[in-house]
Amino acid sequence: MIAGYLCCVLENVLILCYHDLVLFKYVRSVVIKVLVPVKRVIDYNVKVRVNADNSGVETANVKMSMNPFDEIAVEEAVRLKEAGKVSEVVVVSIGVDKVEDVLRTALAMGADRSILLSCEEEIQPLAAAKLLQKLVEEESPELVILGKQAIDDDSNQTGQMLAGLLGWGQGTFASKVELVDGGVNVTREVDAGLSTVHLKLPAVVTTDLRLNEPRYVALPNIMKARAKPLEKKSAAEYGVDIAPRLQTQRVDSPPVRQAGIKVNNVDELIDKLRNEAKVI
Repeated sequence: MIAGYLCCVLENVLILCYHDLVLFKYVRSVVIKVLVPVKRVIDYNVKVRVNADNSGVETANVKMSMNPFDEIAVEEAVRLKEAGKVSEVVVVSIGVDKVEDVLRTALAMGADRSILLSCEEEIQPLAAAKLLQKLVEEESPELVILGKQAIDDDSNQTGQMLAGLLGWGQGTFASKVELVDGGVNVTREVDAGLSTVHLKLPAVVTTDLRLNEPRYVALPNIMKARAKPLEKKSAAEYGVDIAPRLQTQRVDSPPVRQAGIKVNNVDELIDKLRNEAKVI
């Protein structure tokens, strides 16, 4: 009778231990915080025009939106959260107060909260990486996902610089992201096909176009986003040197392409290529 009682007790203890172990593994699997930096740029549907003094592009009264690659990064982070693999998605942007609109868009897509690093100066990739480094040290995310490049300067530098400053592994140009135990698998498109790298967390991932298709933001979600936290901080309080390292001398529109012509025969084509185009 006593032996039977002890067996019953041990069985219950094993069940409880197994239950606690499963619960611990579940909790461990959803404690990952993801930080997603986003940038406000001229909308990709807008035809970019050079301003009158050739110092840059015209931004007055021009539609602005979230950088498309960053939008893909937000979508991926939200999908990971919906899959139960991420506990919190935090979006961050650097710039003037007008940047709030892209942060609200990210919140409407499903991010939990947002941070605006207020700054009036021009922010180049190295300065952005240094500010993000300070914010990462403050927020302690396990994963940073950002677009591989911004469509305004096409620098393709911030993600790599951030990983270097943090000393984290990096997976660039991601077309597939999978969170696994203690790490992340990043599939990249390369010349020979697909390459998959495994990174230990924490890590930095930059997104490519074929990673996902961002969701359409419905009006109810836009209204709900207004109630989500948007924290404003001054970039100056981090003590980072954000002075531009590069100076734009002049910006010009590309030359207008000449209209094509038709030729009647091969001899005429060869003649024009030799005497007019001077390519043969």
